[in-house]
Amino acid sequence: MTDEAIRRRRIWKLVYPAARAFCRLRYHLTLDPITAERPYLLIANHTTNFLDILLVAFAAGKEPLYFIGSEHILRSGWTGRLLQWAFGLIARPKGAPAMSTVRDTIKTLKAGIPVCLFAEGNASWDGRNVPVVEGTGSLVRASGVPLVTYRLEGSYLCRPRWSRSFRRGTIRGRQIRVCFPDELREMSSAGINSLIEQDIREDVWERQKREMQSLPGRHRAEYLERLLYLCPSCRQIGTLHSRGDRLACSCGASWRYTEKAFLEPSRPFPDLAQWEDWEKKQIRSRDFIRNDDGSLFSDSGCALSRILKEHRESQLGTGDLILDEQALTCAGHRFEMTDIREMDMVRHHILLFTAGDGYYQIRAEGQANLRKYLEIWKQKREAL
Repeated sequence: MTDEAIRRRRIWKLVYPAARAFCRLRYHLTLDPITAERPYLLIANHTTNFLDILLVAFAAGKEPLYFIGSEHILRSGWTGRLLQWAFGLIARPKGAPAMSTVRDTIKTLKAGIPVCLFAEGNASWDGRNVPVVEGTGSLVRASGVPLVTYRLEGSYLCRPRWSRSFRRGTIRGRQIRVCFPDELREMSSAGINSLIEQDIREDVWERQKREMQSLPGRHRAEYLERLLYLCPSCRQIGTLHSRGDRLACSCGASWRYTEKAFLEPSRPFPDLAQWEDWEKKQIRSRDFIRNDDGSLFSDSGCALSRILKEHRESQLGTGDLILDEQALTCAGHRFEMTDIREMDMVRHHILLFTAGDGYYQIRAEGQANLRKYLEIWKQKREAL
């Protein structure tokens, strides 16, 4: 075992008891232990940006495991460097090719250290799974170690991706399956992807209708405009604002986000997922009110930078972010939509993309919603 691995093992053993005890009390936490022999490749559903990592690590026990995480963490100042030093991270660039991630994962597994991969590639925005990243099955087959599938239940409601606050609730972790290398070699990569999607599937709204978990708190709706950007009453974009347990539009429409996580009034949408589905349809059909200048929408105060090697950034400017049918423009720099090969988001306010021979980042300030830009790019990508 290397000095680096020994250090991380000691740190995790020190942190583990207190952190797990806190989560047990706050979230009525129950976790199935992982029964596979180390090393293994662990794949779980991705419901929050932070809690998932702790919960899966608790299930793995006092012996540490490495996580595949977004490369932007290593550019997050001293906090990113501290996390890498203390716990280990296999960096994956979002919105860019990731062959180095595959190599580093297999190298880590061969060293006898388990690896956790959130195969959806993104934490859920609306409480439902997103499709597993296409290359996941190939990585699983190439790993040569057991595959463990694990499903987290209830964690989305305790820490939605769009929120800034943690809420008390009930979280359960279930080990669903252990597949051994001989079994995996008999399966296709697409078949492995399907198996993973089946095992980690979680729809918080289906579960909430059955269990009706209560989530007390005064600020339940705050920052919902990070998820929702289109008002169903006036069809304007960027006019939604949250405060306390309410989401309101400048047109006068208003909704309450209840302790059960449903919306009042329940029309036109009883939950966030149905609002999200409607938004996507409206964006696809362009059935919303555009800017006066003819562009689709825009946001101010966005910082553009180019990502360099060794996790460094070069600042290119700060200004308006504008999208029309042909191009994305930020701080005076124009990127043709047809030139953007990859695009993704991290956290709630960072958009990453590759264009030409460059890898770029747009960081939004305040409560600007960047999801609508990603949605338009995805639709245009599908049409190619």
